[in-house]
Formats: sequence, C-alpha cells, structure tokens
Amino acid sequence: MKELLYLNKYFVKYKYRFLLGIAFTIIAQIFMLFTPKLISSSFKAIEEFAKDSSIPSSVIREELLSNILLIVATTIIAGFLTFLMRQTLIVMSRHIEFDLKNEVFRQYENLSQNFYKKNRTGDLMNRISEDVSKVRMYVGPAVMYSINTLIRFAIVTIYMYNVSPLLTLYTILPLPILSYGIFKLSTEINKRSTVFQQYLSKVSSFSQEIFSGIRVIKAYSLEEQHQNNMVLLAKESKIKSLNLAKVQSLFGPLMLALIGISNLVVIYFGGLMYIDGTIKSIGTIAEFILYVNMLTWPVASLGWISSMVQEAEASQKRLNEFLKIEPEIKNNNPKHSIINGSISFENVSYTYEDSNITALKDISFTVKKGETLAILGKTGSGKSTILSLISRLYDATDGKVKIDNQEISILNLNDLRNSIGIVPQDAFLFSDSIKNNIKFGKEDATDEEVQTAAKSAVVHDNIMGFNKKYDTVLGERGITLSGGQKQRVSIARAIIKNPPILLFDDCLSAVDTETEETILNNLNTICKDKTTIIVSHRVSSAKNAHKIIIIEDGKIIQQGSHNQLVNQEGYYASLYLKQLSEKELQ
Repeated sequence: MKELLYLNKYFVKYKYRFLLGIAFTIIAQIFMLFTPKLISSSFKAIEEFAKDSSIPSSVIREELLSNILLIVATTIIAGFLTFLMRQTLIVMSRHIEFDLKNEVFRQYENLSQNFYKKNRTGDLMNRISEDVSKVRMYVGPAVMYSINTLIRFAIVTIYMYNVSPLLTLYTILPLPILSYGIFKLSTEINKRSTVFQQYLSKVSSFSQEIFSGIRVIKAYSLEEQHQNNMVLLAKESKIKSLNLAKVQSLFGPLMLALIGISNLVVIYFGGLMYIDGTIKSIGTIAEFILYVNMLTWPVASLGWISSMVQEAEASQKRLNEFLKIEPEIKNNNPKHSIINGSISFENVSYTYEDSNITALKDISFTVKKGETLAILGKTGSGKSTILSLISRLYDATDGKVKIDNQEISILNLNDLRNSIGIVPQDAFLFSDSIKNNIKFGKEDATDEEVQTAAKSAVVHDNIMGFNKKYDTVLGERGITLSGGQKQRVSIARAIIKNPPILLFDDCLSAVDTETEETILNNLNTICKDKTTIIVSHRVSSAKNAHKIIIIEDGKIIQQGSHNQLVNQEGYYASLYLKQLSEKELQ
C-alpha cells in the first residue's frame, strides 16, 4: 500500500466530496437496516396473532401493511442516498483521474531527452492510459466499496449484537478464514498483476513501433514475420492475463461459500436457541438471515476490492517510477527573462550520458544579434548537439553557454525556448491540418500570416495544389507530404513565430538547389535582425553567413567567412569544389 500513499494528496484536495460521500454512505446504511427490523416485527405480530385469537385480524393487516410501506419508503431513501454516494465518490475518482493524467503528462513534458532515449513510447502511453485507469478504480470503486463495507459491517454487527450476542458470535466465526484467504490471494494478485502490466506495455510498445514503421515493413515484405512476433508476444501476454484471472476467480466462490456457511450457522444455531427459549421469536432468525445477506455483497466485494487495490498498487508503482524522477533540465529562474539573441560558447564540451560519446570538445564561438552562423561538418561531428545546447535540451558537461552574456542555466527556461524558432533535422508534423501545423509556432496567427510564412518557405504553391489547400489534414507524422514539403512546412512554422533566435538543423537536405536558393534569399530578409544558426552539409546554405565554423569529431577545425575559407586548404574548400563540380554536371 505504500505506493498508493502518493495519492493521498488528491484525497486531501477533494476532501469535501470525500467526507460528503462518507456521510451519504452512513445514512444510507442506517436506512437499509430498517428492513430487517420491520420484517422481524412482522413475524412477531403474526406469532402473537397465532397465539392469541382475541387479537383482531384487521390490526395485524394494518401492522403488516404499515411495515410494508415503511420498507418500501426506507428502501427508496436508501437507494437515493446510495446514488448520491456514487455521485460524490465515483465523480471524485474521475476528477483524480483527470488530475493524475495531467500530472503524468506534465512530468513527461518536463523530463529530459535522455529519458526518452531510455524508454519506449508504447510503454509511456500504457502508463498514462492503462495504469492511470487501474489507479482510478482504486480511488473510485475500491475506496467507495471499502467505506461501504466497513460502515455496513460495523452498523450491522452492532444491530446483531443488540439482538443476540451469542448468535452474532456464531455468525462471524467464518470471518478469520475469510481474512486469511484474502491475504494470501491478494499477495499473489499483486505479483501477477505487476507482471501482466509489464507485458501489456511490451505489446503496446511493439504495436506502436510497427505502426510507425509500417512503410518500411511493407517495403521489405516483412508483414508475416512481424505478425508471428506479435502472435508470440500476445500469447505471452495472454498467459500472464490468464494466470492473473485464475487467481482473481477464486475470490467469488470463496466469498459465496463463506456467506453460505454463515447462513447455515444462523439457521442451525438460531433454531437450537429458539427451541431452548434463548430466542423468543422466529422473526429474530429471519432478521439475522437478512443481516447476513446484507453482508453478502460487502464481504464478497472484499475480494474484488483487494484485487483492484493490488492492481492499482502495481500500476501506481510504475507511475511513481516516472513521477519521482527529477528532471535534469530545470527552470532555475521563475522570473521573466528578456532574450535579445546574442549567443556565445566558452570552452563547451558535452558527453551523452546514455552512450558516453563525447560529442563536443572545448568549443568556443560567438554570434552577435543579427548575425548568421553556419556550421558544417560530417555526420556525427556534433553539429546538432550545439543546437540542442542552445535550446537547453541538454546542459553542457563543461564550459559555459551564454545568451546575452548570461549563462543559459539562469535564464527562465520558458522564455528561452519561446525566444527560439527551431527547425529540426527530422521534420515532425502533427496529424492535423497544414494550417494548424504552421500555426503551431504561433497559435493566434491569422490566415494571412500563415500564408506569408508558407510563401517565405516556398511551400505555398504546393499547399494550394491540394484539394482542401491549407485545411488539408496530414497523415501521421506528416506522411501526406514529401520530405521536402515537410521540411518547408517546418520552416514556415519557425518563421511565423518571429523569434529573436532561429536555428535550422540541416532542414534543406530534401529540397532541390533552386528551391533552396529561393528559401535562403527569403531567410536573408527575414533574419536581418535575428540571430541565426544554420547547420548544413551544403556550402550553398552557408556561403552567405557572417561566420562559418567547421566541426570534426566535436572540435572546431576551421572558422571564418566564405571568402576566407574557400581560399584556405581544408575541409570547406574541398567540399566547395566537390559540390561545385556536382552542380556543373547537373
């Protein structure tokens, strides 16, 4: 139960609903106890009439009719109060589910890039959906029925004791056996539930990866192979599910058997006590049988409640693993930060935690506001890592990254990222309209602003060629568009934001040279008063930059302007001549 203690803050938050639900439960149970008393009273009236013929039958009829009406009335009231109980406690659980999902999602957003490298998307989705749903069953039905059971058991036991202490003792004799059975079964359920949830995450992760990579699977004709893998994984999950279900299925028969034994105990010992005169009326036995039957569902539900609690604990444990992780990248300054845009790296080094690869080694450079820096180098040389450090997706291992002569770590993180427009190397588009994908950079943008940004990114004509134009809904990850079109929509998304810093991570690799030239000319106008960093493999993307640096194995091996570097022997001049000859051949 220690994992579920994390949820206590939500019970405190919704304490008024919680306490009101308990109040409704207590009152409902009191009204439900009128029925056994009234039935016992009816039996006694009939017995008295049978013993004393002088009592008019009309009096008995009136008493029986009165008792029936009271039973109907109290039952309706108890039912209405039970409805109110569900409306308070079950609705409370939905509020908690909403809050918990939002908390998990916020934590996912706050966790660093390293977290997502270590965890699979399917597993994360399973935790925020399946695991949170299991937890809701605890804070809702499990808590409600637990309260209901405890209150009913306490009230019914008091009533039973007041009627006959000895018969009450006989009635509750099977309960220690019940408690021991619940303890043993609950322990086993907890173990099997944890294993089942883990396998459920594996199935979700496998399915998500298959759906994401379906084009590659079809291209290589691997459908049957992955189908077989899915069958094997699903079989394992089914086995774990059945193992859990087998244990859970023992609860029902165990509860009903014990309740049945309690009924037999009441009839047998109650009958003996009636014979020897300890019990004066047969109505007392009928009353006790009703009391026992009133306990049937609460006691029988103990198994179900225990099962829900164990499953919820297993799920909350999985959630706590993430919720208790401290984000590596934190907002160290809650105050508003004004970003102008000058950037400087001072002896910066960075080593990736997961792979232990040192991507940057003692990097230093400065880009003033309004200047453009181009970064070139081979694949894996560390170019993209520089952009990640500027947007503070990672913090430098050594050295200092500064914005406007302030260390990046002391700036307000939200203001920093709001001041940056980034076009990643792998253009990611959402399954939404093209217009909304562009407006992702500025949600309140007008249609005119959207079209202006698209024209600057040279994608407007392509969009107008679609049937629904800017309202065209894209497939997952923008699959509706070509690679070049996705890159240009991503560029439009960054441009429309109009930030002081623009970062382009090899975002023109899928665009032809003519379109690239047009986009670059447009960017020269747009970026006049902005700090711009362009990562590229092409000299054509870098030649107009104020400064160019060449990265190799995480180190700067060359830096200068286009005219300076093209006249120096080295990587840049070689790349320039190579790409120039390729262009001439075209």
